[in-house]
Amino acid sequence: MKSLYDQTCRDCSKLITQRYSTSFSMGIRAFGDALRAPIYAIYGYVRFADEIVDTFHDHDRALLLLRFREDTYQAIQDGISLNPVLHAFQEVVNRYQMDTGLIDAFLDSMAMDLGQDRYGRKSFDDYIYGSAEVVGLMCLTVFVRGDRAEYQRLEGSAKRLGAAFQKVNFLRDMQSDFEERGRIYFPGVDFNSFSLSDKRRIESEVEEDFQEALAGILALPDEARFGVFLAYRFYIKLFEGIRRSTPEQIKVSRIRVPNWRKALLVCCTYMQMRLGLN
Repeated sequence: MKSLYDQTCRDCSKLITQRYSTSFSMGIRAFGDALRAPIYAIYGYVRFADEIVDTFHDHDRALLLLRFREDTYQAIQDGISLNPVLHAFQEVVNRYQMDTGLIDAFLDSMAMDLGQDRYGRKSFDDYIYGSAEVVGLMCLTVFVRGDRAEYQRLEGSAKRLGAAFQKVNFLRDMQSDFEERGRIYFPGVDFNSFSLSDKRRIESEVEEDFQEALAGILALPDEARFGVFLAYRFYIKLFEGIRRSTPEQIKVSRIRVPNWRKALLVCCTYMQMRLGLN
């Protein structure tokens, strides 16, 4: 039956999410039942595109990414794919009438990773939009079930949350991005002379992004609010660890939030939402 194939493809995206991100897996489990499969599908899609540019160094990554782009649009047009990740993703795109411009912007940012290892302010902002903000907008399309008025009302906050998550990721992964891939994303930053003033300037940006995102999180539909707020709390905790670290520590180690602390955050965040606190 076709329904069995559909469910198997959704399960593949769920497995990808669980293998690659405990934080997002916990957040997605906090969504209402109807939202989980679509968000797993979005995560699986963007995760595999990211793998192409970050991992497959023994292959022609530009060609693989081009094929991935072509196969994405073919799957959306046909309403089916033999690639389980693309099949689950096209189902979401077609069901919620997702703006395909978001997909273009995302894949364009992935392509930037193939040929660019330093960023100016404009190219950095363009990269953040395509690699992170549009992923937040893909998820928002699902959260509001395609309601354009609600989407437009919450669009700004969704973009700021995606930007905050990505900038925290860049700080956390600064060592591996530079040593394994030769990349420095933050404009005007030299890895070898990364300073406290550099770090504080970036942290100020991140803090502003988080502040602007919070109002939108609290205005999300009930079935989405707790899961997004939980992911927000995870990243706030990670950001706090980064802020306590010196530039030298960030250059030699990857700051983490232990799983036991994440589990504790789930309980605390649930009580916080039940009591109407933020």
